[in-house]
Amino acid sequence: MNLADIIRPEHAFIGVSGATKWRALRSLAEKAGKAFDIEEKIILQALESRENLGSTGIGNGIAVPHAAIAGMTSPRGLLVRFAQPLDFEAIDDVPTDIAFMLLFGESNRGAYLNVLAAIARRLQSDGVLMSMRKAKNVDEFYSSFIGDSRT
Repeated sequence: MNLADIIRPEHAFIGVSGATKWRALRSLAEKAGKAFDIEEKIILQALESRENLGSTGIGNGIAVPHAAIAGMTSPRGLLVRFAQPLDFEAIDDVPTDIAFMLLFGESNRGAYLNVLAAIARRLQSDGVLMSMRKAKNVDEFYSSFIGDSRT
């Protein structure tokens, strides 16, 4: 799984505003709409519907909001560091500062699970999360995450 094919450098952002989880989802939907040429409203509704089923805050300051979007042929994502950590209602109650937003088509839900597993493996690599949090710019942030996952 090449994460660089799913989350491209131009789809990484730092300093994203979001005082609440719901405002953060709105910001993510706006960025994803522009990045993937999908109507923002469709993305936001899908993200909110998924979030209403249960928080996508997975703990340790990480959230993985995700949703199926009609017509998408392959998983795509955004990598985001928020301007300020926010309450994503994670199981460990740690405020979220980094989000991996993933969109996928109805027909490739299995691929989404593979992407999620690849993200989890990458975050378990020594120093990756700390580097992402310390990155001074978006290039460092993206490179800290992608690292040697391109091979």
